[in-house]
Amino acid sequence: MAAYDDEQLPTEASVWPKHHQVYLVLRQQISDGSWSADEQMPGELQLAKQFGVSRITIRKAMDRLRAEGSVQRARGRGTFARMNTGSSPVSASLSGNFENLMALGLETTVSVIDLRFVPAPKDVAAAMGVEAGVRMHRAVRLRHLNDRPFSHLTTWLPDDIGEGIGRDEMERTSLLRLIEATGHKVHSARQTISACLAVPEVAKLLQIEPGEPLLAIRRTVYDPAGRAVERIHGLYRPDTYEHEMNFDRSADEATKVWNT
Repeated sequence: MAAYDDEQLPTEASVWPKHHQVYLVLRQQISDGSWSADEQMPGELQLAKQFGVSRITIRKAMDRLRAEGSVQRARGRGTFARMNTGSSPVSASLSGNFENLMALGLETTVSVIDLRFVPAPKDVAAAMGVEAGVRMHRAVRLRHLNDRPFSHLTTWLPDDIGEGIGRDEMERTSLLRLIEATGHKVHSARQTISACLAVPEVAKLLQIEPGEPLLAIRRTVYDPAGRAVERIHGLYRPDTYEHEMNFDRSADEATKVWNT
């Protein structure tokens, strides 16, 4: 494991206490299987040197890992990783989130946290091909599976589409279906996938700790004429949702590339 000092810990996490940053790194290593079940983990002194922090900081991080069952201390033997081998309850393509969940036979519920008309932020306006500050319908929703929150969704709609879509409809029906009900057929989409750390307000809603990693998607949906009819920013708990893709090797001998 690479050594970190206080200035080398992930820049995005610099707002979080050092012990929380160490906890996140160690938990990720445990999840990745860096230590087998019968392999002793490094001691506090060694970890302190590796991370460039005090033993007290390491002790706080390890105490939290023990409290959640990620590590176990054996008297006279040391500390051992206890990786959670449970699989993610949802595994599907993100290109049609709600529809794919229905196809899998999974019942989810959604709650609207906030809904209002606001000026479009610059990044949203650029993605949707409109001027920054134009009036748009913005909704923040939280989706649950078996009463467990797994996604935080922020959507923007053009005001002429959003005018007829209220809170009750958004809690009962897929947003894509609501858009099409306004007469705007959904034709295509462009999506990016990345990762981010949970800010406190999102962490509270998703029932995780601030600074924990989230799967992040940004998707723009278009109608047949090429007009952007929806922009969505989705944040997903990686322990409850994973993005899965299938690949085939290209039949073209000249290129030999992977195709999705």
